[in-house]
Amino acid sequence: MPSTTPSAPVPQGEHEPRPDPQTLTSNPNPSQNASTDVDYTPHPDSSIRIPPEREAIVKAITNLYSGSASKEDMEVYAEKAVYDDPWSFCDTRYKIAGQWYGMSQFPPSPLTSGGWFIDVNPGCAKGIPKLFSSSRTLATEIVLSSPDTLSWKQRQEYTPKLLHYSKPVNSLITCTLDAEGKVVYHKDQWNHKDYSHEGLGKVMKTLNGDYLTGVTRPPKDL
Repeated sequence: MPSTTPSAPVPQGEHEPRPDPQTLTSNPNPSQNASTDVDYTPHPDSSIRIPPEREAIVKAITNLYSGSASKEDMEVYAEKAVYDDPWSFCDTRYKIAGQWYGMSQFPPSPLTSGGWFIDVNPGCAKGIPKLFSSSRTLATEIVLSSPDTLSWKQRQEYTPKLLHYSKPVNSLITCTLDAEGKVVYHKDQWNHKDYSHEGLGKVMKTLNGDYLTGVTRPPKDL
């Protein structure tokens, strides 16, 4: 049975990616950059080409962001993978599933040419909507593909279940891969700052990762 006990400290630097947002995302046109010299807005026409197995990783993860919450898409992660974003820190695949099963469960948005995704029909939703009435990936741009790292810019539109307005969020997603091509560390950065893994913020992120599975109840066999 998957563990829901509090996380043990993850050795810093073992798998954690440390992307340089300015180098990866800065736009040659300074007017397109934020004051911190980053441009997280995806430009699909500038996306670098990646092999089909890497495309499958991006597709599985964008499916999850768009509410798929499927076992097939979850298999992109290694069993002891880490998920790290502004709100959560998870150190197993089961705990990561707790994050995705908190989303509404919609059929994934199909990928079209050039890194653009099309909307899904909310009327086709399955399962019980939880935090969002919809979530869809609007665009991606691959900015790095090295032997053990895959990084892309992503624009995700969230519509909270109770507020009835949509909010697009641009972020830089960086995944560290193992020898089998499984994701062992998934980092989602919403601004140029990396995560310190210190202080009250880290404590709250870890608590969210450790205990959200008790609320969202992903399948035990993930």
